Amino acid sequence: MKDTIAPHGGKLVNRIAEDKEREALEEKTPNFKKIKLNKREISDLEMIATGGLSPLEGFMLKKDYDSVVDMMHLSNGLSWTIPITLSATEEEVKNFKEGEDIALEDENGGEVLGILHLEEKYRYDKEKEADQVYGTLDAAHPGVAYLYQTGDILLGGKISLIKRPRHTNFMKYRLDPSETRKIFREKGWRRVVGFQTRNPIHRAHEYIQKCALEIVDGLFLHPLVGETKGDDISADIRMKSYEVILEKYYPLDRTIIGVFPAAMRYAGPKEAIFHAIIRKNYGCTHFIVGRDHAGVGNYYGTFDAHYIFDEFDPEDIGIIPLFFDHTFFCRTCGSMASYKTCPHDSSHHVTLSGTKVREMLRKGDIPPVEFTRPEVARVLIEGIRQQ
Repeated sequence: MKDTIAPHGGKLVNRIAEDKEREALEEKTPNFKKIKLNKREISDLEMIATGGLSPLEGFMLKKDYDSVVDMMHLSNGLSWTIPITLSATEEEVKNFKEGEDIALEDENGGEVLGILHLEEKYRYDKEKEADQVYGTLDAAHPGVAYLYQTGDILLGGKISLIKRPRHTNFMKYRLDPSETRKIFREKGWRRVVGFQTRNPIHRAHEYIQKCALEIVDGLFLHPLVGETKGDDISADIRMKSYEVILEKYYPLDRTIIGVFPAAMRYAGPKEAIFHAIIRKNYGCTHFIVGRDHAGVGNYYGTFDAHYIFDEFDPEDIGIIPLFFDHTFFCRTCGSMASYKTCPHDSSHHVTLSGTKVREMLRKGDIPPVEFTRPEVARVLIEGIRQQ
């Protein structure tokens, strides 16, 4: 059985150096100039190498960077909304020459993970990127805050991965795009829906995932475990909550979980497109887009992540978005519902703010069963106590 959806750009990129190529690069690396990567750059390096960011083969050159910031497309015309860049200070790269190979070290400088085949060094306008990508210049926005503290020079060029980053957690869930595609083929899944999350699954998530399962062959639950802002619930706790709910409430023959190694950008609608394209690379044919996808604070409208898809050619995006309204438990309907299906006003709905839920969990109180499964709440309470 063939894959039912092609990767973005038509080919799954593989920039992992193998065997003789890797050995040759490793022999040369002691003589290369070096630069340390931060956590986000390390996760980007790995995702470029494994094809998660296809068609990118490296960190963006200026023509692609400018095109993405200005036009939401790569220079070849393919849809793309988030710059994938490697920054450095002028001091760090003053001796770097275009055309040479640069060793990419982990954040501690102890290991060389890959090689940047440096094609270009260029300056960029951080405020312009903040405005165009994040829609704000406010340094309180976590994505903008990250951007403002990066170096003033960007390094562009293809990469070669010679050593995978060291991971000590979620090993059985660390599936590359080639692996998920193989699993989907073996299961005979022709229609696969992907779900992005950086939060524990509550009843609203469960509802929209199961609605989507009604029209596809399988669900690929793909929680993000890369770098997030400090007050997000840790990946370890979240993964335990996913395992608990999957075991008891999901059809295991129609559900797969794998961790998504990317860092959060909190770019709202732009990141919704980005997340959809990446799940296409993993082999998904459909992608769930809920309310305020990848949002933070009050920077984006509730359904901006839905509306942005209208700005793209559906054939170019290639993956089918499934848009869901705000969902909740309605006491009068006696079931989960959304504003699309429920005729009753909000006084009938069980809704809790994230702040209220965190307060309850810190106190050891289990939120209403209409909001979250008790098994999930107990995992979260225990995890919060151990923090």
